[in-house]
Amino acid sequence: MDLAGFYSLMAVTCFTLVGLWWTVVERHPEWKADPAHRRLAGGVYLSFLLPGLMSTFAQVDSTNPLLWRSSFAVAAVVGLTSTLQLVRADRGSSGSFRRVRWLGAVVYLAILAVALHPPLAASLGATPLQAAAIGLILLIVMGHGLTWEFMMEPDLAVRGEPDLAVRGEPEVDARPPQDLDGPAR
Repeated sequence: MDLAGFYSLMAVTCFTLVGLWWTVVERHPEWKADPAHRRLAGGVYLSFLLPGLMSTFAQVDSTNPLLWRSSFAVAAVVGLTSTLQLVRADRGSSGSFRRVRWLGAVVYLAILAVALHPPLAASLGATPLQAAAIGLILLIVMGHGLTWEFMMEPDLAVRGEPDLAVRGEPEVDARPPQDLDGPAR
């Protein structure tokens, strides 16, 4: 696959994942009420948004490397900063991907290094955009793992968190509706 096709597919995939994540977050209003969950949901959001933005900018003008390099550098700094904040806030996590979230910071740092100094990619036997593409693939894989772990956490109520109504959230009855005719015979 050529790089233009790769970055096009990557952009579409990432923005589709962003949209799907919005739908998931919308169905979990309790995440908005809990600062830790809100922060983690934002981390998952950025894990798809930033690679999508980088992929989009990589396609804008292939004859102007300054455009992709500057956009990759800015996105990598945002990703690096947010990832490091999440690593600090999420200490003691039990999930495999959350425990190695710091690797995302390393990948963002590598993308930043290639954006600032493109000849580094030659040490991998790649062009700068090929090296960055490998980084984006790794970020998406890590984003999927983080999404899986986040989605598999027990609900706040199951973990014994304070009642949502106490925090101003409407209570939702998760019990199945009762059969009005009584038990089946």
